[in-house]
Amino acid sequence: MIRPLADRVLVEPQEAQTKTAAGIFIPDTAKEKPQQGKVIAAGPGKKDEPMEVKPGDVVLYGKYAGTEVTVDDVKYLIVKQSDILAIL
Repeated sequence: MIRPLADRVLVEPQEAQTKTAAGIFIPDTAKEKPQQGKVIAAGPGKKDEPMEVKPGDVVLYGKYAGTEVTVDDVKYLIVKQSDILAIL
């Protein structure tokens, strides 16, 4: 398993919407990159900046934040805590 260092967070992005509220299906080419995900693991934080997120939290992060990694055919995102916009 991946263990993030310092103020990094391992996030499993949620799947993009495939259907609108009105029932219209969105094709793969028109889907937006997901900006919400579940925290899988969090680093210990920095000396002057404690971690505010913990595993299990659902977070909202910046659209182009982080680095994508794939482990055992599961896609994850490693982001800095400062790139997380909110805990939902």
